[in-house]
Amino acid sequence: MKVLVIGSGGREHALAWRLSQSPSVREVFVAPGNPGSAQVATRVSASSIDEWLAFAQEKGVDLTVVGPEAPLVAGVVDRFRAAGLAVVGPTAEAAQLEGSKAFSKDFMIRAGVPTARYRVVETMEAARAALDEFGFPVVLKADGLAAGKGVVIAADRAEAEEALPRLMGSRLVIEEFLAGEEVSYIVLSDGRNFIPFAPTQDHKNIFDGDKGPNTGGMGAYRDAYILTAEQAAAVDSQVIAPVLAQMAAEGRPFTGFLYAGLMMTPTGVRVLEFNVRMGDPETQPLMHGLQSDLAQILLAAAHGDLSGAARFDWAGGSSVCVVLAAHGYPGTVRTGDMIRGIEAADALGATVFHAGTAEGPDGLLTAGGRVLGVTASGPDLAQAIQSAYDAAKWVRFAGMQYRTDIGAKGLRRY
Repeated sequence: MKVLVIGSGGREHALAWRLSQSPSVREVFVAPGNPGSAQVATRVSASSIDEWLAFAQEKGVDLTVVGPEAPLVAGVVDRFRAAGLAVVGPTAEAAQLEGSKAFSKDFMIRAGVPTARYRVVETMEAARAALDEFGFPVVLKADGLAAGKGVVIAADRAEAEEALPRLMGSRLVIEEFLAGEEVSYIVLSDGRNFIPFAPTQDHKNIFDGDKGPNTGGMGAYRDAYILTAEQAAAVDSQVIAPVLAQMAAEGRPFTGFLYAGLMMTPTGVRVLEFNVRMGDPETQPLMHGLQSDLAQILLAAAHGDLSGAARFDWAGGSSVCVVLAAHGYPGTVRTGDMIRGIEAADALGATVFHAGTAEGPDGLLTAGGRVLGVTASGPDLAQAIQSAYDAAKWVRFAGMQYRTDIGAKGLRRY
């Protein structure tokens, strides 16, 4: 089959990389892609829903996989389905789970999904008054899409007051702080049935030890010990199944990738947020360790019937992705720095997924905040971590920064 991947980042490079290895796939296109994804797929200059749809129709694309959240919220799935094309993702109505934090929190209450206590406010005055109802630290969330940077955990009143003007749009969610360990739990749904991916753990803060401001994600790992079998079953029954049932009951069945950002608290699982697409950088270690024919399973989901699909098969052991970020990230980043050493990292058995790169006259250049995702697998988490960092040491560009503790929390489970 012919497959089109929509998006330009590390997530889309990883999806195209894995799809290009599917026995059932003849050709992969990526729109617009990046220099890395161009090594495994044909880049397409299309950058809008109209252009993606026209390309898919012209080339006879059999399956389209949407990477980023913005096109999903804008209704790309609705348009493709109206044209009779198979596409993986939720409709615009279902994508509100990520498109609006306020909608998502209210929906969780309707679905009976365990989550943190919260308030939705629409003015600065109401926000300041609502702070009195919560202790500190407190979580502040911008209502709309914010590319992973719309959340502030304020340690005290002064920090909260400073963050309010930056986050306040038409609505703001104020939420109690939950203690525990975060887990990314992603499933593929056909609207009724679902198949879970292996659990992963993201590292959102810029500095080691989960210090500093939030980013889009500085690294992630896949490991069998992140959740016990009992915990995974609880997530399926208390979170995923109720969401899919409630979505269907409200007339907007959820199809595609449902990503539950979880906090495993001493009193059980709580949902921090929902995303309606694969995570970035979680996709990188997931694709690195996946052994199933991804295209066939995605096509079954797009056709609305996962009932006969097998569960995902995984390589034994673990996978780790270390994000190499540009100077200034997550603030104003510097671009145009020369990148060297990717071939040496690849030669060690790692896969370097491109995120923010561009071709310059003299070679590869930085072109975004998160530049590369050095990803490696191993028979256990310690060896996967070692392999990823051994490879990352060969890559260099001016101002490069990365965390040195990706996966360290997971080692405590061994």
